[in-house]
Amino acid sequence: MKKSLLFPFPVFLLITNLVFAQNTVGLLSYDPPSSFDGYNLIYPHNQPNVYLLDNCGEVAHIWQDDADFRPGNTAYLLEDGRLVKTKRLANVIGDPIWAGGGGGTVEIRDWDNNLEWSFTLNDTLARLHHDIEPLPNGNILMIAWEVKSRAEAIAAGRDSTTMDRDEIWSDYLIEVDPTTNEIVWEWHAWDHLIQDFDSTKSNFGVVKDHPELIDINFDDNGLADWLHSNSIDYNPDLGQILLSVPFFDEIWVIDRTTTTAEAASHFGGLSNRGGDLMYRWGNPQAYQNGSSEDQQLFNNHDVNWILDFIEPSHPQFGKISIFNNQAGPDFSTVNILNAPWDMYSWTYPLENDAVWGPNNFEATITHPEPTALFSTGLSSAQFLPNGNVLICSGRFGYSFELTPENRIAWEYVTPLRGGQPVMQGDTLQINDNLTFRMRRYPTNFGAFDGRDLSSKGWIEQEPDSTFCNLILPVDDLMKRYFLKVFPNPSANQLTIEWQGGRYATIELFNLTGQRMAAFRATGGRKYIDTSTWPEGIYFIRIGGIEIEKLVISR
Repeated sequence: MKKSLLFPFPVFLLITNLVFAQNTVGLLSYDPPSSFDGYNLIYPHNQPNVYLLDNCGEVAHIWQDDADFRPGNTAYLLEDGRLVKTKRLANVIGDPIWAGGGGGTVEIRDWDNNLEWSFTLNDTLARLHHDIEPLPNGNILMIAWEVKSRAEAIAAGRDSTTMDRDEIWSDYLIEVDPTTNEIVWEWHAWDHLIQDFDSTKSNFGVVKDHPELIDINFDDNGLADWLHSNSIDYNPDLGQILLSVPFFDEIWVIDRTTTTAEAASHFGGLSNRGGDLMYRWGNPQAYQNGSSEDQQLFNNHDVNWILDFIEPSHPQFGKISIFNNQAGPDFSTVNILNAPWDMYSWTYPLENDAVWGPNNFEATITHPEPTALFSTGLSSAQFLPNGNVLICSGRFGYSFELTPENRIAWEYVTPLRGGQPVMQGDTLQINDNLTFRMRRYPTNFGAFDGRDLSSKGWIEQEPDSTFCNLILPVDDLMKRYFLKVFPNPSANQLTIEWQGGRYATIELFNLTGQRMAAFRATGGRKYIDTSTWPEGIYFIRIGGIEIEKLVISR
């Protein structure tokens, strides 16, 4: 099919409207040739639902939950179409363990939102929080807090004057097998401590001589939530776990090839380090081997090995992506770290036996207007197969896609205020539409095979329903709607076939702009009687864009 060369009057009006469109929520801008095609998963705060959005900002699928629940904080879509999500009760009053990022339950739901499995850890001794990681073997890694009393903390060498309450919450990891409900592996930060505060207590030693251990007194806030690990990732090729530890302004790498017993010790696993840190980076002050000038990370979030959907030929393949929340006083950055992995020694070698390198990031990515990306917490970054990066500025619910040339290819603002949909045209403020993370899944992702991904509407109220159709080029519309028109030229009957699976209006106009026929459907075949139409040139429009010239000739 060919793009028409003449535009009837109605199409001219639509193009004029596009120029002056000023969306404030939902889809803000979209350059399809530059953007990576896919579906975007979001799980906004202050409401219970997980949304899958197409690149037009329309809801392609939704997993709804009861109004009593909130994110706990992440969700992942699996190849088979199942959703793994975290959740907690909205009312946390009286919960013995509670801080920002608190979770409680992990669920697996099928595509139709039927509950297949549930696991809860939220009591007086421990609570899940922030993030999980579905593993290739079907198990799930989870981050949790475990309560240690003031007496236990002092016995471990903690300076009690820095504690704001009579307990401390230390992070630990569990791996759960959903087929048996068993915890099949554990790692506890509490097993890998060092301190130089009290020689009469456990873990006493020279902190800077042991960067593989965690200084129990490196703490500048005194909170019970001492570490606040907020993201977890797994590298299946290395058998290693990557943690984001924002209250230390660091990332940590842990050996998952250990047994639980080895993970509690200093030996074992492919690294022969047990559960000691294989690598840490971002703030060498945390192990007394640097100054403030050496600090590179500031309240970091969403740390990942760049592997998902990426080919080995991708320039960032296997490197580490970090959202650096407080990189500056009024801006955030996304950073790429090339960690010094040595596959022959199975280690991350120390520089001068003291600190882990490198000295700086391999690359730093900012918004074209740097202060337009600033979120003191939450947030995410995902490197896409086409070289772009998808970034979510969590406190503003603002997600955007950047090309390698640092040009915006796509923008979306989560259209919620306090969890409630807002009107198109409303203006949102910081923390109105908190969005912990956004992830884009390719259109050929296995979860989408045979699924209904037609539009289910929009999250926002009074949406600008024509905005995206005006942006999409003709070729993209053809692929989107699978429109076929024949015969052309036509005599007395025209056949229109449409397999797109999404509602849209198909209209036919003559050269003067008179609409000769129109219908709305989700696909199939439509016959149009053209026997009374004068011979001449006509135009077919789908979803608001004219895309085909038709000739009536007898």
